[in-house]
Amino acid sequence: MKFLEKYYPILLAFLSFLYSVYLWFTGNELEGIYVGLWPITILGFAMAIRQRRKDSK
Repeated sequence: MKFLEKYYPILLAFLSFLYSVYLWFTGNELEGIYVGLWPITILGFAMAIRQRRKDSK
């Protein structure tokens, strides 16, 4: 359970990336580009949340 707790943002970002690639190759280029921005956002928010947790301790 500790593994999922620690690495869930990476898993979500990877799934989002795969969804983006799927959209792109099925002919939905604009949607693929939009969803392609999600992994960066997910990882950025995860880093910010973890930093805030460490600062509050």
